[in-house]
Parts: sequence; structure tokens; C-alpha cells
Amino acid sequence: MSQNPLPPTRLSQGDSADRDPAAYVQRVLRARVYDVAIESPLEPAPNLSKRLDNQVWLKREDLQPVFSFKLRGAFNKMASLPPAELARGVIAASAGNHAQGVALAAQTLGCRAVIVMPVTTPEMKVRAVAARGAEVVLHGDTYDAAYERARHLEAEKGYTFIHPFDDPDVIAGQGTIALELVRQCSVPPDVVYVAVGGGGLIAGVASFLKSVWPQVEVIGVEPTDADAMTRSLAQGQRVRLDQVGLFADGVAVREVGELTFELARQTVDAMVTVDTDAICAAIKDVFGDTRSILEPAGALAVAGLKADVERRGLHGKQLVAVACGANMNFDRLRFVAERTEISEDKEAMLAVEIPEEPGSLRRFCTLLGTRNLSEFSYRLADTRRAHIFVGVQTSGTSDELELIHDVRAAGFACLDLSNDELAKLHLRHMVGGRLPAGAGEASGAGRELLYRFEFPERPGALMRFLTSLHPNWNISIFHYRNHGADVGRIVVGVQVPEAEMADWETFLEGLGYSYVNESDNPAYRLFLGEVATAAWVG
Repeated sequence: MSQNPLPPTRLSQGDSADRDPAAYVQRVLRARVYDVAIESPLEPAPNLSKRLDNQVWLKREDLQPVFSFKLRGAFNKMASLPPAELARGVIAASAGNHAQGVALAAQTLGCRAVIVMPVTTPEMKVRAVAARGAEVVLHGDTYDAAYERARHLEAEKGYTFIHPFDDPDVIAGQGTIALELVRQCSVPPDVVYVAVGGGGLIAGVASFLKSVWPQVEVIGVEPTDADAMTRSLAQGQRVRLDQVGLFADGVAVREVGELTFELARQTVDAMVTVDTDAICAAIKDVFGDTRSILEPAGALAVAGLKADVERRGLHGKQLVAVACGANMNFDRLRFVAERTEISEDKEAMLAVEIPEEPGSLRRFCTLLGTRNLSEFSYRLADTRRAHIFVGVQTSGTSDELELIHDVRAAGFACLDLSNDELAKLHLRHMVGGRLPAGAGEASGAGRELLYRFEFPERPGALMRFLTSLHPNWNISIFHYRNHGADVGRIVVGVQVPEAEMADWETFLEGLGYSYVNESDNPAYRLFLGEVATAAWVG
């Protein structure tokens, strides 16, 4: 987690009213949203409040008819269009929530809507948009590709483009959340936490709040792998990311809006970034208090609130988090559950080496006591030793450290893998043998290399990867898991002859997928690597 306090910035004279936060007070007051939106409740989170020693409130935008705040901005924009423009129809690009907002607005206003969605969009979201009467066009792997296609169709067909965030009417529509907060809070809160993607939500909320309650802190929250606003504000200009993580797909934006950036520069007090595990833990926290399941982007503000409380040591404060969406794929819950235990220090993942002698396995298991196990994989390394991969439920960091101490004190080498991505994503689900020592060099196939890849979860993506490999390169390990997300994750072991390493590097760069070289990862060496490389490294 990182927090970046932002110095106050004043825009130069001559900027339009669209860039003036004070001008959005009137825009928000006049915004038309309640033809489709509800005034979402502001609810206490008693369990989270007790644990954090602060009063935590959730602004429940996940209860909107489309399970997201996005319908506010979409309807406000479309309701302001001249009748002639509405008659020609509207078009939007979206991976889900904005698409549903535009579709509902079009259905209410009686106009045609075309939504361009990435091919990687989960079927649930595609069906939800089509059910509102919108025409869905699937194009490209990413939002950027869908956006370009939508702009092309806009020019070709004469549609009106409804931007997901960088539009004054959209920003004002989202700002009605702040208007409701002012009415719902008996006293001004100390801090309001808002998820940030393109910036429309935080621009609207912060512009209104700072004009009415300037003492209230507004803090934006982004994933660590999609932190375009954090970087932009730190550098004083918009920054375009080369890649973005897709777990929190609702905020997976490479570049924030021009208007939203200018408004955020003047009104946002700080940015907080959180990782995937923290987001998963926040989803569980909200479920514990509400029995509702937020999508990753919807839980982002809660994750940022928790991180900020820990970082600044906040106590006794009134804290509000905007729970901004609940369009969660059911299949993704498995991944969320796995990562939550580790994030909350309630599961330790350990690699343990034991001597291959009578009684050693029983002696190790005795050390685990009455703790529940989530994983237990035993692998004989050679005639002298064996390796165990174990997931153990713990009661917190101190309990985990005590367990590791006890294991090592008993004479067993122990390596903590709780923060190892290869172990968390793949190794815990893999079984198999090893290559014989020196087998690659002896056969001329080359030393085994191990890589993790992420690629868009779309038909043919996996086959494209496999067919791109040189026929001389032998695949020695392959593991793929579908996490119910927009991104697929695979781990590949490949044998590349030394003379062809330059070709391998060219292949990696030309593939266009995110990758990590795990060839020196200790978990790989212990459980999957060649026999000769499997010596203990803890």
C-alpha cells in the first residue's frame, strides 16, 4: 500500500467553467438522475468499525438498479441531449457498468443505444446490457480497442458518444452521490474514500464536497497495477500506463480524463494504492457487514480506507467509503476466497524440507497442532530429503511467525511463500514430476525456463500463445487456471537451446502479454525444477 499526499494546485486563468470545481455545485443541483437512480443509503459497517476503531460508513451504490453508480452520469448526459441527437441514437464503449447505465438510460428515454464491448467482457455483463434493449458490438481485447471502434461508428453513423467519465454532465451526475452524503450525514465526515478509474466519480464527488465541506478529506483509491491517477497527480500531468491489471476491471483505465484530472488536481487530498489481496479482503469485509458481494472495483474504496487507517494510525474518525459496484462474476469468488485468507494473515503458505527418515513426517505434522490445513503436498526430492508444500490457517501474523519459528527450531528448513505469486496462483494447484538432472542439456533441448503469463481471457487466446512457440522449443510444464476474470493466467516451463535464447527474447517481446520470469523462484526450484536444482534455498 502506498499513500501520496498531494499539494494544492491552482489552475491557470482562462480555463473554462468545466474545469472549475465550484461550478459543479450548480451542475450537481440541477442534475437529472432520479428517473433511473435511487438515493442510495448510507449504512454503518459495525464489524469493520469495531475492528478498525473508527466509525465506518458505506455509501451503497451497489444497490442501484444496474448495481453501479454509472447510471447517474449516463442518464444525466443523455437527458440533456437535444431531441434530434437522441433520435439519431447514442453509442458508448464499456466493459460493463457504464454500458448498463447507458442501456438503461436509453431504454428510459426511448432512444437507440449501441454499446461496443471488448471481446473479453464476461458473458453475464453482455447479457445484462442486451437485456436492456441495447445493441452490443464485441470488438478488441481491451477498452482502448472498443473505444476506438465506438468512435469510428460515431463518425460513420452519426451517433452521439456518451463518454464514461470525461464529460461535465457525466461528472455532475456522479457528483449527486456527494449531494446525498451532505443530506445523509448529521455531521461532516472526516474522510471520504472514492475508487478511481477514469476519474469521473471522484471528480464529481470531490468537486461538490470541497465546495460545501472544504474540511472533509477526499482520498482516491486505485489498484497498484492500474494507478494512472496516482502517477498523473504526482507528476502534474496526465500519464498513460503501458499496461493495466484487469482484476478490478471497472477501474482498468490506462489514462484518466483531461477534465477529471484537472478537477482532481484541485480537490483530491491524497491517493492510496492497494493490491489484489487487499481488494479481496475488502470484499469479504463488506460481505461480513452487509451480506452483499461487491465487485473488485466496488470494494476498492473500502480497501483504501483500511490501508489509510493503518498507515496514518487513524482512531475515532468518521470514515465514508463509496461502495460503487456489485457486478461480480460468480466464478471469480473462488479466487477472491483464496486470496483473502492470505491477505488477512489467516493463512500461511510454507515450503518445508524434512529428512527422508522414519517418523519425520509425523514429527512435522505434530508441530501443526490443531490448525486447519488448506493445502498439503508431499514430494520426495531424493533418497535423503522430501519437500512439503502446506497451507495452514493461522490467527494472524504473530501466530504465523510462531509456527515458522517452531518448525525451524525442530530442525526443519522452512520457507515462507505467503507472498509468492507463483505459489499463490499456480503451485498450490499443481502436481507432477521433475526433469532428470541435466536432461535438457544432454538432449540438446536446453535448460528449463519458467515464466508466468497473463493474457486476455478470450476465445483463441490460449491457442495463439501455443502456436506462437517455435516448434524446436519443448514445453515441459504448463498450468492454466480460469479465475472467472477478464485475464487468463498460465505458467509455462520451456526448454530453449542456448543458441536460440535471442529468438526466445524476441518471442516474449512480440507476444504482447505481460510476463514474469520465475526460473529462479525458490518455490519452483523446490517442487518443480530439475532434480539437480532442487536443493534447499531457504
